[in-house]
Amino acid sequence: MNLLFNSLSVILIFLNNGVFGVGSDEVSVMEGDSVTLNTGVKTNQQEDIKWYFKDTRIAQINGDLNKTCTDVQCNEGTERFRGRLKLDHQTGSLTIRNINTIDFGLYELKIISRSSISGKIFNVSVHGVSAAKQDEVKRKSVKEGESVTLDPVVIRKPSDVMMWYFNDILIAEITGDLSKICTDVQCKERFRDRLKLDHQTGSLNITNTRNTDSGEYKLQMIFNNSSFSITRVKRFNLTVINSGLSSGAVAGIVVAVVLLVSAVITAAVIYYRHKIYTPVQQNVSITNS
Repeated sequence: MNLLFNSLSVILIFLNNGVFGVGSDEVSVMEGDSVTLNTGVKTNQQEDIKWYFKDTRIAQINGDLNKTCTDVQCNEGTERFRGRLKLDHQTGSLTIRNINTIDFGLYELKIISRSSISGKIFNVSVHGVSAAKQDEVKRKSVKEGESVTLDPVVIRKPSDVMMWYFNDILIAEITGDLSKICTDVQCKERFRDRLKLDHQTGSLNITNTRNTDSGEYKLQMIFNNSSFSITRVKRFNLTVINSGLSSGAVAGIVVAVVLLVSAVITAAVIYYRHKIYTPVQQNVSITNS
């Protein structure tokens, strides 16, 4: 009886998730990204939610308990997903962190409850990126007082979320049509009125840079789709070069230069006038008669 029920369950799941012609959700990611495969439901802790990768069970929620890497093939041997899987307690959605090229393939979702059986299939393709590219940090340097723009070089969709961090402190974010800058007290003190976000690209502009602005800036980008989301991170290392002179010292130098130029001009004028108005002494010869 149990065997018959399980067989019917599998058939119904396949019919529902498109194995027999409807198709699967196509997910394309870059190596190093994190991807979340959405169930599209909110569990009431009565469903049995199971995730499979190439017919190997890798995660499940049963009641109020959840497990990842439940299969020996997942836990041992290749240790394919060790420490990289996360299940959402509320939805049963599966997140694969730091995805790599061997993680490509079919991910199957099965949701079994007392009243219904459903499922999905995600066809995940992973595009390889060199290790140097994955660890790439864009470096920028500006002189103190100049403006600088940190540009991720992407076109942002309204559903995408972008969050900027400076030394692991959230300093700006764009969610939908809304944006927030410096919600943290420490951020307000450091960047007060000096940050600006571009809603189309997510780029961050810093005006009137200071030496204390030097450090690592991290952009976390979340590209949302109806059935999955992709998280990508870009890093920027900013160096603000100190001119070595305070604003007071610069002002003093400017004043000194102006005074020097004025003195030179005055001296030149005096010399010129003296040369014009001084009579030329003539030589007079006296002859004794």
